[in-house]
Amino acid sequence: MEHDVIIVGAGAAGLMAAVVAAERGRNVLLLEKMDQAGRKLRITGKGRCNLTNTSPLRDTLTHIGPDSRWLRNAYGRFFNQELMDFFEQRGVALTVERGNRVYPASGKSLDIFLALIGDLEQRANVTIRKNTTVKKIESFEGQATAVILQNGERIACRHIVLATGGLSYPTTGSTGAGLRMAAELGHTVVEPVPALVALRCQEQIPDEMVGFQLKNVSLTVAGKNFFGEMTFCHDGLAGPIVLSASRVASRPLHEGKPLEAHLDLKPALSPEQLDRRLQADLAANGTRIFNDALRLWLPAELIPLALKQLHIEYYKRLHQITGDERRRLGRWLKDVPFTLTGTHDYNEAIITQGGVSVAEVNPKTMESKLIQGLYIVGELLDLDADTGGYNLQIAFSTGHAAGQVV
Repeated sequence: MEHDVIIVGAGAAGLMAAVVAAERGRNVLLLEKMDQAGRKLRITGKGRCNLTNTSPLRDTLTHIGPDSRWLRNAYGRFFNQELMDFFEQRGVALTVERGNRVYPASGKSLDIFLALIGDLEQRANVTIRKNTTVKKIESFEGQATAVILQNGERIACRHIVLATGGLSYPTTGSTGAGLRMAAELGHTVVEPVPALVALRCQEQIPDEMVGFQLKNVSLTVAGKNFFGEMTFCHDGLAGPIVLSASRVASRPLHEGKPLEAHLDLKPALSPEQLDRRLQADLAANGTRIFNDALRLWLPAELIPLALKQLHIEYYKRLHQITGDERRRLGRWLKDVPFTLTGTHDYNEAIITQGGVSVAEVNPKTMESKLIQGLYIVGELLDLDADTGGYNLQIAFSTGHAAGQVV
């Protein structure tokens, strides 16, 4: 069969591009290097697959960087409601949860994958080849001409969709090969770094704190504030607001620039309100020992860190606490400092930050401005977003845009 389009990579963006192109009657060859398609899609969202977010376009774009407006064309034609309709029409019931996050009602990401792969497998105009590694995209005089496989096989085609993903979760097949191939064709590739990932810190995390979850706290990193839940890991900070903070922290950290993180344990109270509360608590509990009385203001798991950083004798009675020590406690509760030194690696990163410059890709069609007939979609693009379904929406929308025109 002569192929109208070759799609390299059977992840979210590649599968969507394949379905849309096949619906249009195109003869599609889908190439996947792994022995199974959609491996990352099947584990996303801890196996639950937060596939989109129902927030309006204006709000959604605030969660995406660095060039969120570039997505307006693709989102104008295929956004959250269209994506939800797409899967519901294929028998996947969906549910909307806290934060406008959309999941399969079954709680299984497998349902999203099966809807896509099931659509493709029933079509006579689609060929899926697994265990097939593409080594190079061939071009001639600015036109894509073929893919060259690792085994030397050449498959000619004038429409090629590059959908190999970034570098996150490399065991699923995301090894950065697409970034290398795009660069070989002359594309500018913004250096990739891990994002939506835990952050390492210089401070030693006491054993009692590892795995402990804080709720309704505020974390400030690089001048940006993040509110919600976080946890501690053996070498630093993790959890939802830390993952979001990593999007502003990862690049400077990987460039060797340490950053400060400031944790506010009492974000609902102003410094003045907190000080008044501390004065009242100290007066009402004057005979209690400081070590024990810290439970008035802190979870037990954080007390070892407080004692270490506050330098207040643990055996002091509260009536012995000086005004200076009370103010020191108040400042610490509003600003627990951490010196960030790095991030966890791509094995734990949810996404890759960086990728092919969107200035070199047509936002309406995803076609390269440098190589005619080459389309670049999904995590290969220099676009990344907060948690909440925003990253998968990017993948599905860019894949859909390419599938409409190849």
